[in-house]
Amino acid sequence: MEERWSTEHVLSLAPDAASRKAAGKLSSPAPWSGTGTDGAALWGECRGSGRTPYRTVIELATPAYQCSCPSRKFPCKHALGLLLLWSGAPEAVPAGEPADWAAEWLRARRERAEKRAAPPADPEAARRRAERRGARVAAGAAELRLRLADRIRHGLADQSTAGPWEEVAARMVDAQAPGLATRVRELDSLPEERLLEEYAMLHLLATAVTRIDELPPELAATVRARVGYTLDAAEVLTGPTVRDRWLMLGSRDTADERLTTRRVWLRGAKTGRPALLLAFGRPGQAPDLALPTGHLLEAELAYHPGARPLRAALGTRYGAPEPGPAGPPTGLTVAEAVAGYGTAVADDPWLDSWPTVLAGVVPVRAPDGWHLTDGHHTVPVRTSAVPEAALWRLVAVSTGRPLTVFGEYGHQGFAPVTAWSAEHRPVGLSSS
Repeated sequence: MEERWSTEHVLSLAPDAASRKAAGKLSSPAPWSGTGTDGAALWGECRGSGRTPYRTVIELATPAYQCSCPSRKFPCKHALGLLLLWSGAPEAVPAGEPADWAAEWLRARRERAEKRAAPPADPEAARRRAERRGARVAAGAAELRLRLADRIRHGLADQSTAGPWEEVAARMVDAQAPGLATRVRELDSLPEERLLEEYAMLHLLATAVTRIDELPPELAATVRARVGYTLDAAEVLTGPTVRDRWLMLGSRDTADERLTTRRVWLRGAKTGRPALLLAFGRPGQAPDLALPTGHLLEAELAYHPGARPLRAALGTRYGAPEPGPAGPPTGLTVAEAVAGYGTAVADDPWLDSWPTVLAGVVPVRAPDGWHLTDGHHTVPVRTSAVPEAALWRLVAVSTGRPLTVFGEYGHQGFAPVTAWSAEHRPVGLSSS
């Protein structure tokens, strides 16, 4: 029998609350005709205000959507409504072969994916492009080292010749080093007490770039990733994969004017390895990847290379997500979490945080801010990453009793993402 998604899973794809509300009105069979599924896709026609119904098709694996409606939100209310119909009333979406218009879109999508996965047509030209970029990045890193040294030579308190860092960031963009550009831009907003620390880390990274051929392969891969070199998921999946039953620990969305980024953290039930999946969406569009927290997914992951592998690409899935264990995941004491982050930083000096499950902690609001304590040690909460309302939700879940919390722990504190209540239900903390 085909595995249907839960309502929670479907609504997690919605770009906003208005879309969720509108989709609910389209979740009954009444406005739909010609619906169907072949196990890999859904399709149907939805009656709207015009004479021509809107044609909607959904590829379930990614998922991906196409609708003939004029909405700029993605997925639109019709795609969400069709998913809700399929989830709640399976008999209304019978098995069958795709309609011609749906089959055409699915075929074109497969062809584009195959084209992206194909090796470059001219490997020699690709090698020359890589060499030219490497030279530009090295030159940009060398310039950054000089700029940092110049700031230190004049002293942090002397702003007479400093000027904004935006010009230097633009130079890093020209050097095809977007990772360096991002870190440089952040310097203008940092408090003075943190400037020297960030100058040192940037200087270390720039120095590593100029000597990248001397580094061990894993550390060299970490440096390239920090500088801004990217690998396509298809390229990562050509390497070794890890098959496991992955527990979804939590997710968080962050957005700016250009992009919405979804971070999904997993932990292998057998291997115990953490993994981070990233998905992106344009403004008004929810990222494609939606995995319900607390569920298990049997799948293959391929890790991006690095000294401390964490980011991964999702490969073959073996079935749909299924409910996970009744209790919360096993966790660490605060002291063990601090030690674990220290070990991770020893491998990757530029690591800001590491995914961590804390067990038996209680949230406390003190005059100097929020904390989590296990009765022996205390860790500050990184409030800049968590809405105030979410922290009060954490207090409500705890009711003064110890609980299990998943989040990111780093030198600036702990950013909670998910908490497990006394009833062992995961509660998301990443939104207000």
